[in-house]
Amino acid sequence: MQKLFLNMVMLPSGLYSRMGADVDQLRAILRVKLTLDDRKPITMGRPRKEKKDIKRGALINMFISLLMGLMYMMPLVFAELEGGVRQNRIFSLTIFYSMFLFILTFMLIIDFSNILFDTRDKLIILPRPINDVTIFLSRILHVFIYLFRVVIPMSLPGWIVLGLMDGWKSALLFPLPLMCLLLLTIFIVNGFYLVLLKVVKAEKFKEVINYFQIALSVLFFTFSYLMPRIVGSNTFQQTNLDHYAWVRFTPPYWLASCWVWIGYPSPIQHSSWVGVLAIIVPIIAIWVTIKWLAPQFGKSIGAIDVVEITEQSPVHKGKVRSGNYYKRLANMLNRTDEAKAGFLITWLQTSRSRSFKMRVYPMFAYVPVYFIYMLTLDRDKSFSQVWADLKDSPKHLILLYICVMVITQALNYLTVSDQYKAAWVYYATPTATPGRIMSGAFKAIWIKFFLPFWVIISVFVLYIWGAPSLIDILLAVCNMTLFAACMMRVAYRILPFSTKEQMNNAGNRFLRVIMMLAVPGLLGFGHYLAVDMAWLKCIFLMLSAILLWLVWDSYANTSWDNVRKADI
Repeated sequence: MQKLFLNMVMLPSGLYSRMGADVDQLRAILRVKLTLDDRKPITMGRPRKEKKDIKRGALINMFISLLMGLMYMMPLVFAELEGGVRQNRIFSLTIFYSMFLFILTFMLIIDFSNILFDTRDKLIILPRPINDVTIFLSRILHVFIYLFRVVIPMSLPGWIVLGLMDGWKSALLFPLPLMCLLLLTIFIVNGFYLVLLKVVKAEKFKEVINYFQIALSVLFFTFSYLMPRIVGSNTFQQTNLDHYAWVRFTPPYWLASCWVWIGYPSPIQHSSWVGVLAIIVPIIAIWVTIKWLAPQFGKSIGAIDVVEITEQSPVHKGKVRSGNYYKRLANMLNRTDEAKAGFLITWLQTSRSRSFKMRVYPMFAYVPVYFIYMLTLDRDKSFSQVWADLKDSPKHLILLYICVMVITQALNYLTVSDQYKAAWVYYATPTATPGRIMSGAFKAIWIKFFLPFWVIISVFVLYIWGAPSLIDILLAVCNMTLFAACMMRVAYRILPFSTKEQMNNAGNRFLRVIMMLAVPGLLGFGHYLAVDMAWLKCIFLMLSAILLWLVWDSYANTSWDNVRKADI
């Protein structure tokens, strides 16, 4: 399979040569990269020492891509169900290619940026007489092969649906705009990366990419949850392209306009000529990227690599020293030195760890998306009607209790780290009660991540539901903190950032996920039963506070015998 892909991407060797690349070197680099890809073990559900058959892992990835491709069929299927297929085909294809372009761009930035900016081969390639165009093309084509293995199963559902609905002409035409879309995606992502390398300083590059990845993950989550509601709405079904002439300037419409060639009408004039842009623009874009942006690519990669070696620069350290507010918080909120140390370690590590940010920060956006999704479950009411009736409903309890996702997600990754072997420092100190370190770390997570977000949600709840919701806010935050403390007391008696993430405890992790969903749900249901009885909510609040104090005292006094040892 890899030989097939290699031969396929090397077909335009003459074009690569005219661009300035060495074809023999390019083929050799790609062959080695693909060979290394085949030797990567799949470790899903097994210890790292047990290598899983790579073919089975590839099939699983292709199956996941196939499931994602089923989501793209929604505009095509809804157009078929609503009738008037020939009039709606260009519009539905425009939405189809917009979704496809967005998902591919998302995947390329999130999953394949490590391929595009992989510096591990620098010791072998850079000392050789290999020019920048060859290096750049090797990375581009490597990403292209990765994407092609994903695109085939992802596009298969739409391909089959169009073939069944439109006949053999549509099925035969489908690969052409798909290939153009793939080239366009590569251009968009690489153009963004290469321009960013010229604009942003090397030491800030990966940080900017990290926040961009977080933003895209939030957009993808929002897109996957809310798009079915949008596509199924009457407003979407009644949309007509002739009211939006600016659509002709967008690449998804160019790709959809190719169907005008086989007889499907478009409400916008001259669409048959617009379809030509779907072929010409991607080719020109890739040529411009390689010709004008590639020469500085090797130098930029080298600059990033130097920054990775000296990541803790004096400037960064100076910024850390200047921010003394977290030290004042540590002194105010902790009575013992051990707790202060746990607070400071957690505060600083969560600010520096890219993987922690990628896992936790999106949760802040997931909560309002979930809430909006819950509000739109009733298809008989418009969103404006639901919003008008919101004040008279107890739906603020849903919003309050789904906030538990933020603190549980942060606490889940409080104990794991890529630098877990540094946990030897805990055992080198004369600490009699390690629970104090863990309690300080818990406070840092609660203050830094949960409290600011909770304040924002509380202001929104008070604005919509008024002062009577204040007791609900207090009871909900007490219940969620109690649940988080119980979770740490029972399942996570581990020192902060002292273990590696395990992949072989799928059963235990599944049970933990179930408990994290069930227990807050039960607490919220009990709260809902007392929603109209203020005196009962006050009793629940006192009981929850007492239980929280008891659990917290037990957790903070954890001894060494009850702490899970670090993997050092």
